[in-house]
Amino acid sequence: MTSRHGLEDRRIAVLCADGFEKVELTVPVRALKAAGAKVDVVSLRRGRIRGLNLNLPATRVRVDRTVEQAGVEDYDGLLVPGGFINPDLLRQSAPARALVREFVESGKPVVTLCHGPWVLASAGVLEGRTLTSWAGIRDDVVNAGATWLDQDVVRDGNLTSSRGPKDMAAFVPAMLDAFRAGPLSATTSHSGSQSDPQRSSPPELVTAATRWSPKLSTVALAGVGLTALAMRARSAPEGGSRWRVRRP
Repeated sequence: MTSRHGLEDRRIAVLCADGFEKVELTVPVRALKAAGAKVDVVSLRRGRIRGLNLNLPATRVRVDRTVEQAGVEDYDGLLVPGGFINPDLLRQSAPARALVREFVESGKPVVTLCHGPWVLASAGVLEGRTLTSWAGIRDDVVNAGATWLDQDVVRDGNLTSSRGPKDMAAFVPAMLDAFRAGPLSATTSHSGSQSDPQRSSPPELVTAATRWSPKLSTVALAGVGLTALAMRARSAPEGGSRWRVRRP
């Protein structure tokens, strides 16, 4: 008998780092857990990582495993959220790139949205694939060998992708369906297909958020200064300070 939710026997890895877009992690994870899946947050370091709401700090989430501790054999699927900073950090990590590559090549479902495909591009797994993403990284996706479509959700074999938070209503059911389906062919043929054109202007939501973001407070500025001093002190040679008075 099939479960009403269908994911009770699934364990999903969520690969993210500091700077993840909060809604792109919390909403899908909530849906996965409601469907019965077990979810692990996999990141570059232990502890708690900081999310963002566009360009403003959001809540932290606890890391369950580091990328070095996670293996494809431990999970039934991979979710890669976006955000402006999160995938940029992940794509510079060799272990993170390797984990993504192994998931894609295994045929297990890989689900991503927004800037998440940046990591897949750097992992070298987009050649011949068809997907969507945040429109701002369209050229990176195309240059990585993929066909980019300006659609709310694109399903291509074991790869499911979406443009971002505005498509969450379509993304969540597609994500659940992908993880229910299990392993599929890692690649499909899209010979002769063409990418949709570039956007003509950036989204007003993002430009407005940046324009009206609050000024850095005096407390925050003081914190930055103290952090810089602490880092400089830690790098000082053992047995003495780096600050010395030059004698005449």
